[in-house]
Amino acid sequence: QVQLAESGGGLVQPGGSLRLSCAASGRTFSNYAMGWFRQVPGKEREFVAAIGWNGGTPNYANSVKGRATISRDNAKNMGYLQMNSLKPEDTAVYYCAGRPWGSGYEFGPREYDYWGQGTRVTVSS
Repeated sequence: QVQLAESGGGLVQPGGSLRLSCAASGRTFSNYAMGWFRQVPGKEREFVAAIGWNGGTPNYANSVKGRATISRDNAKNMGYLQMNSLKPEDTAVYYCAGRPWGSGYEFGPREYDYWGQGTRVTVSS
């Protein structure tokens, strides 16, 4: 199985940017679709972005489309989520997730098998 670990969260002002990272270990990350989700207390985990095991066209939630970019570097076993023009409503714990041989069209948290521990993003002035 693959182990995932997120980093890069923190406090950022509205309009700012953050780059979240997802480090994979244990198995070849290139065989996994990568998804990013976020969650706030009292709400379900929400899809943010996903990219298939072989790359391809990424998919984004409407709430982040145009402000987020998901990418991966399989040689480094790393995934990334670049978030720009951050808004207070982007405040959440962000999780990366992996699905073996996924296409990147998996939008529900139950479609992913492996999860990191999350990294907190707070957007506030």
